[in-house]
Amino acid sequence: MAKMKIKKGDQVEVLSGKDKGKRGEVIKAMPAEGKVVVRGVAMVKKAQRPTQQGQQGGIVEREAAIDVSNVAIVDPQTDKPTRVGYRFNEDGKKVRFAKKSGAEL
Repeated sequence: MAKMKIKKGDQVEVLSGKDKGKRGEVIKAMPAEGKVVVRGVAMVKKAQRPTQQGQQGGIVEREAAIDVSNVAIVDPQTDKPTRVGYRFNEDGKKVRFAKKSGAEL
């Protein structure tokens, strides 16, 4: 599988599916599966058992993982979804950049 260019903490927009157009922060990135979990996107109901510490059981809503191909990073300059590229900055460090504006991410 190709290297995943989206990391935890990135601001992304959903490109397809029931939550198309929604934006959120990446909570968890799973490169081995090629999936990401985005805050407030792909909400599912899950049965939760009560724990010993007194946490209440019942049905809880949480985010489900979605395929990384269905999200795009939001360009910090244009505020629109963009693809991501890699280049070396002046210090010789490899950095990600937005293909639309050229801004570093």
